[in-house]
Amino acid sequence: MTADILTDPRDLDAALARSAAAAETLRRIPDVVRAGWLDAVADALDAGRDELVPIARRETHLAEARLVGEVARTTGQLRMLADVVREGSYLEAVLDSADPTAAPPRPDLRRMLVPLGPVVNFAASNFPFAFSVAGGDTAAALTAGCPVIVKAHSGHRELSRRTAEIVARALTEAGAPDGVFLLAEGREVGTALVAHPLVKAGSFTGSIAGGRALFDIAARRPDPIPFYGELGSINPVIVSPGADAARAEELATGLAASFTLGAGQFCTKPGLVFVPAGSRIPELAAASVAAATPAQLLTGSIGDAYAGGWDDLVSIDGVDVLAEATAGPEGVTPGVVRATLEVFAAEPRLREELFGPATVLVTYSDIARVAAAVSGLDGSLTGTVHAEADEDVTAVVGALSDRVGRVLFGGWPTGVAVTWSQHHGGPWPATTSLFTSVGATSVRRFQRPLAFQDAPHAALPEALQDGNPLGIPRRVDGVLELEATR
Repeated sequence: MTADILTDPRDLDAALARSAAAAETLRRIPDVVRAGWLDAVADALDAGRDELVPIARRETHLAEARLVGEVARTTGQLRMLADVVREGSYLEAVLDSADPTAAPPRPDLRRMLVPLGPVVNFAASNFPFAFSVAGGDTAAALTAGCPVIVKAHSGHRELSRRTAEIVARALTEAGAPDGVFLLAEGREVGTALVAHPLVKAGSFTGSIAGGRALFDIAARRPDPIPFYGELGSINPVIVSPGADAARAEELATGLAASFTLGAGQFCTKPGLVFVPAGSRIPELAAASVAAATPAQLLTGSIGDAYAGGWDDLVSIDGVDVLAEATAGPEGVTPGVVRATLEVFAAEPRLREELFGPATVLVTYSDIARVAAAVSGLDGSLTGTVHAEADEDVTAVVGALSDRVGRVLFGGWPTGVAVTWSQHHGGPWPATTSLFTSVGATSVRRFQRPLAFQDAPHAALPEALQDGNPLGIPRRVDGVLELEATR
């Protein structure tokens, strides 16, 4: 297998025919073999780290230490999903025995999750490894048994091509079939992939406008397909009066570190922070970033959008500028603004994401009113509460729970752990679906249920056969059976 690069929509029919053929082959290959492919890709990326990181550094301007850590995160999630395959519960195997005495009579029913087929994954700009060519979406699709076509991000093209070469070689050497992994470039090709009848699902991390356009294409197809977009997120934070009184300086330091991490280009950046009136946190956070060294953003267009968004933000009546963001040839600097809850409630622009190192602090006199303000926000990936143990924050937690996919207590949202329980998603526009793009259940996006009724035993997949030949967790006649893993 080579790292094919699709740049012309006219080449898609032949390329996707190979992917569709690979999908049929994958259905016949034992899961444990596919798990070995994921491990092989992880090993190859670790071996290539010292070559890949300098390329990423040059193309994205991200710090070397950050990129080294991101390679480790990428290979770690590949290995974790290999373990998910071996453990087997991701198949959600359920068996119900026939019961002719039930009303109505119950047939023998057995259900599991099966792969959708070829998947197109749009790589992100802000995570050139972990959400890119070999990132979480690619790993999840391969885990599910789906061939992947990765649409490379134009912001790190050289890195994408080299990463794809390493991935393709690792898959070939591990025995993966031709067509299981392809690379595509260009907006026209990306759009055509979403519309192509052989593509069965799409995933995307990027802007609201770009994601919504692709989402609409997926929905308008003669055969609409699932499209899992991660689009925009402001990630509100609420600081209670007690927390503010107890540790304002600590909270300000943590906020400054979080909203400037990676030059503010994390999808979980805290872009909106509610603090009590009279809090020292706004001034302290502004002072923490006052001497920040300018940082280059991922692309020139992102830098331009940050500068324009900042100018629009500070033009709002009632907004106080505590740290003035700047943009120039050397890069951008962080910005901090403050507004009252009354100004915030009246101005929709204060509720919009500004991608880059900026945050909005909103002062309140009654935390009960914060719950109402949060209820009016668009969906986000995360919401955070800083409070003391003796404070009743039930109302704000409830409001956040309705508007986000993950509620944090006492921490900061940047830094998303890759675990079995992680949920990285949220109501629109944070994502287009109810599913996560990080963690074990990210695989569920690329599967569908399939039930077998009164099937001859020989026609059943091994996961549904009597005796549990794969030794995986299954629910049999309503009882969860935890067999030894493979």
